Amino acid sequence: MDQYLDQPLKVDSNSDAMVSEEQLKRAILTGAVGSALEYYDFAIYGLASALVFGKFFFPALGTEAALLASFATYGAGFFARPFGGLFFGSIGDRKGRKFVLQATIAIMGLSTTLIGMLPAGTWGAIALVVLRLVQGFGAGAEQAGASTLMAEVAPIRRRGFYAALPFVGIFTGLMLATLTFKIMHDILGEEAMQSWGWRLPFLSSIILIGVALWIRLRLRESPTFTKLAASREVIHSPMRTVIQNARRPLLAATLMRFAEQGGSTIYNTIVIAFLGGFVAKKINVPSGDLAAIGTTGAVIASLVSIFSTPWFGSLSDRIGRVAVYRGGAIFMLLWSFPSWWMVSTGNPMLVSLAMIGGLALGSNSMLGAQCAHFSEMFGNRYRYSGVALARELGAVLSGGIAPLLGIYLVKLADGGYWVMGAYTAVLSVLTIIGTYLSTETRGRDLTLLEDAVR
Repeated sequence: MDQYLDQPLKVDSNSDAMVSEEQLKRAILTGAVGSALEYYDFAIYGLASALVFGKFFFPALGTEAALLASFATYGAGFFARPFGGLFFGSIGDRKGRKFVLQATIAIMGLSTTLIGMLPAGTWGAIALVVLRLVQGFGAGAEQAGASTLMAEVAPIRRRGFYAALPFVGIFTGLMLATLTFKIMHDILGEEAMQSWGWRLPFLSSIILIGVALWIRLRLRESPTFTKLAASREVIHSPMRTVIQNARRPLLAATLMRFAEQGGSTIYNTIVIAFLGGFVAKKINVPSGDLAAIGTTGAVIASLVSIFSTPWFGSLSDRIGRVAVYRGGAIFMLLWSFPSWWMVSTGNPMLVSLAMIGGLALGSNSMLGAQCAHFSEMFGNRYRYSGVALARELGAVLSGGIAPLLGIYLVKLADGGYWVMGAYTAVLSVLTIIGTYLSTETRGRDLTLLEDAVR
């Protein structure tokens, strides 16, 4: 063990600094690298689903049906996430946060790497679904663990800011994945990218796995869990207790994920597929050119999000979590139809503006407040389980079905942009309802055993 790991840890709930500055930095880095890997994995899969997988794994189905089949495999990962959240969340509340964060990063990264080795055709498609399920199972508790750990070690008065910092990794991962695809497409060309070039982003994820595991092996356990274990208040079945005793915060947090996670998926993935498919056909422009406009917009929006997300987290420290969250949902509601009209024009500047508004300002204003808020909503005995279950139920009900349902609805409407505008608006309204089921939690003592709302 290095010398740092032997330093004493403060667990006084009234102290503003819960851990040493070194441990705080390491927790931030741990969460950021994990988030980067998770969203790099999911982003390259989403991009490959929009641009490659339909033709590579489902060529006999035709263009639009193959795209639907490709996004169905994308959704499979989201459907596995609640099960991963149930499994690992319970372990995190019984055994601690550190072990789970090591296991989830290894599972996600290995699955992603193996996807890059799959053959074309039926057997490749079957293996793709299996690996996507495994990937989603591992991801099911990754962000919940990162946000829970960060909230539990952050200074109380700046918890919103610090809890949001690891999620800068989300946009680093999104930007890295999008840039990788864009650069490779420009260098290799369409034919090579469709044939073998798409494998390289998946295979390269092995580097991120190694870095993340090395960092997490040197991480200390959360002080609030350490105190819980020392007082012998760890419970045997935290997930069952959440379902029985924490239904109000569970419902509120699940609904609050709809516009945040759904919006993130919509403005990162569906926009690119919509441009490369329906808009390209409508304005008679090569699909690759319009898809490139979408990927450029995603890069710009991700770059802005690196700064906007912690800023909104900091804002929640000053004016409250619910105020920031509800404001973001209302903005997303108002932005829904104008942004999708902008996308439908195929104009590069308007597409980028639509994606910046939807992702960096709409979705990520909610994420900035969410990182601390969800951890503050649940009691200490089952916090990890509650956050994981709510996050992943919200993810599968919004982000998981968004690409498949969105493309299907657009197809029924003959490429009408208004369908996605309406879809985004519905998700926003559901999240606004969720904020009214919650309560303000800024500055809450995370060693408390009861929930913030009951």
